[in-house]
Amino acid sequence: MQIDFKKELETASKGMIMIHDPELLIKMIVRMIVRKLRIQHAGMILHDPDKDSYVLNISRGKPGLKIPQGFTRFAKSSPLIQFFSDKKFKQIVSNRNAIVSEDINRIIWRECVIDANSAGVKEILHQVEQQMQMLNTVACVPAYYHDKLMAVLLLGAKYDGSKFEQEELDFFGALASDAAMAIRNAQLFEGLKKEAERNRKQFLQTIIVLSSAIEAKDSYTHGHTERVTQYSLAIARQMSANGSTQFPESFFENLYITGLMHDIGKIGVPESILNKQGKLTREEFDIMKQHTVRGNDMVKPLFLPQECVDGIKHHHENFDGTGYPDGLKGGEIPISAAIISVADTFDAMTTDRPYRKGLPKDVAMQEIRKNSGTQFNPLPVKAFMELYKKAMI
Repeated sequence: MQIDFKKELETASKGMIMIHDPELLIKMIVRMIVRKLRIQHAGMILHDPDKDSYVLNISRGKPGLKIPQGFTRFAKSSPLIQFFSDKKFKQIVSNRNAIVSEDINRIIWRECVIDANSAGVKEILHQVEQQMQMLNTVACVPAYYHDKLMAVLLLGAKYDGSKFEQEELDFFGALASDAAMAIRNAQLFEGLKKEAERNRKQFLQTIIVLSSAIEAKDSYTHGHTERVTQYSLAIARQMSANGSTQFPESFFENLYITGLMHDIGKIGVPESILNKQGKLTREEFDIMKQHTVRGNDMVKPLFLPQECVDGIKHHHENFDGTGYPDGLKGGEIPISAAIISVADTFDAMTTDRPYRKGLPKDVAMQEIRKNSGTQFNPLPVKAFMELYKKAMI
């Protein structure tokens, strides 16, 4: 069957653009080669930037010829890697963009290209031939990115026993060139993801430390922040489960952050008010209410998602518009704030304070149900009630 190499290259190149996972990318390339070109075996050695070495990441083809992937590692001094990396071999590789095992002896003695006896070149080429035999490979094609060896494509023998034509080797060379750029882009993308994940973990640790600082100042609400966060997450999950609202996964992480940070503004409230042994006066309560605005101002420099900032600022808004700080009502109130409002109120009612004992859970639940549609958004209340009936609260 005649293969349209130009068409196959265009198809493969388009596919590479869409893939940001280096391992998935090379699997796609190797599988395509084995399937389209009827090769007994194909594999790819990929540069590992973390260890600055090379590893066989994929091996596909005829049983018995496949090589265990992920275990075969090549140092930069390995003959095969050295052959494609060292400048002294550049002219050999650039002439064919590949090395074919049956041509190695001819290449060694082709004096017009290189003095085979200089600097151990002859010995290296023989070692390359031996490595290729061990890898069940009859041709190797390098993939470069800005002169950096990114990968080596390993090609086994064809099922029909024929040699690789120059057109095929040119196709592999072009494919490898496109693959090198795609692999590098994928590695950069993967690196950014890892860096973002590291930053995310560090950020969450900072959030946890800050939430601990809040509770250290208000000794009577020890554990409040964590409980409100867990209640809020449970409510949101139940809202998704009962079909009232479907949240993307990012919402839950943002809600986790919002829950831990919802009272961050209390750091600016005098301890004499936070730890007062009795009910607050109107003036003291006005100062306490400012913790929502202070919290909003404190978290702005942290570049939190707007969803978190809004939840922190508006978790004391009431569904009927009688809350603070902005008197939002109904759908104007961010859903994260509406959820935290239910969780925050429930925990406040059931927690002991210096001037009163906490309410039993069933009494607190009755209060929340009674205020559904006035103080609270009915959707999180419904979910909270469902959780309570399941004994999950």
